[in-house]
Amino acid sequence: MPDYLDHNGIRLAFERGKGQSPGIMFLGGYASDMSGTKAGFLAEQCARAGYSYLRFDYRGHGQSAGKFQDGCIGDWSEDALAIFDHCTEGPQILVGSSMGGWIALKLALARPKRVAGIVGIAAAPDFTEDLVWDLLPPEKRLRMEQDGFLPGEGGMIYTHRLVTEGRGHLMLRAPIDVLCPLRLLHGQKDDAVPWRTSIKAAELAAAHDVRVTLIKDGDHRLNREQDLMAMWDAATELRAVSIAVNAKAEHDQAEADHQADHRRGQ
Repeated sequence: MPDYLDHNGIRLAFERGKGQSPGIMFLGGYASDMSGTKAGFLAEQCARAGYSYLRFDYRGHGQSAGKFQDGCIGDWSEDALAIFDHCTEGPQILVGSSMGGWIALKLALARPKRVAGIVGIAAAPDFTEDLVWDLLPPEKRLRMEQDGFLPGEGGMIYTHRLVTEGRGHLMLRAPIDVLCPLRLLHGQKDDAVPWRTSIKAAELAAAHDVRVTLIKDGDHRLNREQDLMAMWDAATELRAVSIAVNAKAEHDQAEADHQADHRRGQ
């Protein structure tokens, strides 16, 4: 059974496993939930390794309250931030799948001192504009404006508010001031989000430690065993990077304190 966080009148469901820091936090995709393959795999791996782990459902998703069609990027970003602030401690490695990759970037901008790295799995920043609105013919755009929503493939729903509100969160139009390390995994057979989206995000990110891994036969879900292990390897690598950076910072501070004490003693 999940735990719940009450945030602005919305009950957000989450599951947390206590363990070592840095923790790993999973951010799901559009219309997905924390019972998915990648979220479950990370829960198992973190429990086995003794790492702190958190997964959650945005409002209108999974076991959280709210109607899915009422939500938008700003709402779901607020949910992620609330969960991050109230349910995690210390540095975190964010693993964002599809839309979750977009929200992970926003979270890193909001909490740069605590987000120690991001693993993007078929990350989909700006999908509401580039992959929904821009691909609609004029008659379907008009229908979305008039009806307020438009059915998509596989029963997916895209609302007009999702598109218009999303324009306030677009990230691929200018440099992205995210400084933490990035590992972006993308399948070249992804028929939902072009793999060049990850290339563009890597180009725009201010961080120096950025790596894109293209999986030639991978699809959008990237939930085969080898894909899941690639995700896990990226997350554990970023944990090691974070630990090394923190250790160096502590060493440098101790050395600076020692030098200051020495000068005062002269």
